[in-house]
Amino acid sequence: MPGSHTGWTFITNHARVLAAIADNPNIRIRDIAAHCRLTERAVQRIISDLEQDGYLSHTREGRANTYRIDPDKVLRHPAEAGLTVAALLSLLVRDETDRMGKPGSQSPRLAGAGGAS
Repeated sequence: MPGSHTGWTFITNHARVLAAIADNPNIRIRDIAAHCRLTERAVQRIISDLEQDGYLSHTREGRANTYRIDPDKVLRHPAEAGLTVAALLSLLVRDETDRMGKPGSQSPRLAGAGGAS
């Protein structure tokens, strides 16, 4: 996990949280918080924002959540008009082949909708 950082960054916390969920749809809020260097409360607010605008949904399975990302949802800012969540996540999420150091990359794992894998 990278060290702490001060100053501005290129990626928003919302994008970081979405990427962490795309990487593991069963990830716990505390693990997202640790990975993204945020508080659990901040992660809860971000997840709420993403769910409210239809980028993310979840189902409860016992005490755990399984998240589902809508890969076809278009990004919010006019400068990214027409770009989808899947396009953003293709830049942010490393798939299994990347993690294993093998050649050939695939699109990020998106939980659920659109049949993306």
